[in-house]
Amino acid sequence: MYNKLIIYFFSGTGNARTASHWIAEKVKSRGIPAEIIRIDKDTPVPIEPFEQNTLLGFCFPTHGFNTPPIVIDFIRRFPKSKGTKIFLLNTRAGMKIYKLFTPGMSGTALWWPAMMLWLKGYTCIGFQPLDLPSNWISVHPGLRKKVVDSIFDRCRRITNRFTEKLLDGKRVYQAFWGLPVDILISPISVLYYLFGRFALSKTYFASYKCNNCDKCIKDCPVQAIIRVDKRPYWTYKCESCMHCMNHCPERAIETGHAVFIFLWWLAFSIMPVLIIDVLGNYEIIPEDTIKTGYKYIYYGLQFGVGIWIIFGGYGLMHYLLRFKWINYLITWTSLTRFRFWRRYKAPRKFLRIS
Repeated sequence: MYNKLIIYFFSGTGNARTASHWIAEKVKSRGIPAEIIRIDKDTPVPIEPFEQNTLLGFCFPTHGFNTPPIVIDFIRRFPKSKGTKIFLLNTRAGMKIYKLFTPGMSGTALWWPAMMLWLKGYTCIGFQPLDLPSNWISVHPGLRKKVVDSIFDRCRRITNRFTEKLLDGKRVYQAFWGLPVDILISPISVLYYLFGRFALSKTYFASYKCNNCDKCIKDCPVQAIIRVDKRPYWTYKCESCMHCMNHCPERAIETGHAVFIFLWWLAFSIMPVLIIDVLGNYEIIPEDTIKTGYKYIYYGLQFGVGIWIIFGGYGLMHYLLRFKWINYLITWTSLTRFRFWRRYKAPRKFLRIS
């Protein structure tokens, strides 16, 4: 049915990259040429429409129950192409409890790019979530090697079946089974996209172990890390793909758990209450107004003041990291600095590149 396969992928720790190569390997076994293209800031967007017998695929991780913004931006600039067939595969936070494989959740990760491509004239013949190992090590340690290998074995079989069905002319809409859950968590997806991803980008820092090799800056797929005050600095472009943290040769990139918790407690709990007390005590706002509208004033202050505390606090932390004893203190209050807090990279033994 197809003369060529082209897969565009974005990957931080290698899960989506591995899935792309699994698909390409299966397609090549049928004698069909396959091309794999990584999406980054320098990836050119095709200009001309695709031939009808070309199969297009997009493979990407799920970030905060969303499609990574770099993928959305790439698809937004994609050319129109009436009737060209496409498939979407998103990798999710798969886990394993004893012998039970537990799935991740997609949220809007598949539906938003599918809608964009449909409006451009493409025909989607495949929606496939793939529960590869969770790599969000800011929240939990990387999974044990034995668990990772068993999850990869299972997902490779799932990917092969998915690819075979597409090549046999079938449509695979596996993602529809999770649609009710995706709809339920869609508000979280929206909040993450509007605010959460920016806040999470401000939890990373380079500890005293950093030797300024600049690997994180050079290798960042979205060019979100810059050098400020002779130290790596994470900008708002960061998509929490975990590439830098998991590939740092010195294990010098950490998540500031204690600082992050303190700032959120200060921003969204303490400061709104203190400000309301001041407004009432100095009669800046009438007492009756505060009593009747306390909830709305409180939520308004959480949003208006809390954001400035979060982002301003990160700037202050980055400045203070230049002092070695403060750097040691912040590092030692981070969970990611413990040796048991494993890093994660997709095992290369499952990746065959030809």
